[in-house]
Amino acid sequence: MKQMLSLRDQRFKEKDRIKPEKDPSALKEREVPQHPSCLFFQYNTPLGPPYHILVDTNFTNFSIKAKLDLVQSMMDCLYEKCTPCVTDCVMAEIEKLGQKYQVALRIAKDPRF
Repeated sequence: MKQMLSLRDQRFKEKDRIKPEKDPSALKEREVPQHPSCLFFQYNTPLGPPYHILVDTNFTNFSIKAKLDLVQSMMDCLYEKCTPCVTDCVMAEIEKLGQKYQVALRIAKDPRF
């Protein structure tokens, strides 16, 4: 098996070593000040309650296993009004899972969503 040699290997002569070139067109690193996360909603003013939350199959199944009400748990987590949204592809995926996930299908077809 062949081994790769390091550029700093002693077997290289000084004249054969590759020297890094200063490229003026290369990207320059700069330091950007970090804003505190508590200012998130001040800069993203369109984001606000009521929140529309996309619910997927795993989220629905986890809420069933943990015996949590979906809407109430979302409101407890975000402290605001939440509207869960279930897409057609999630509905199709739950229907495809069969009889074992009948409860998840019933929850996903809830008229509140």
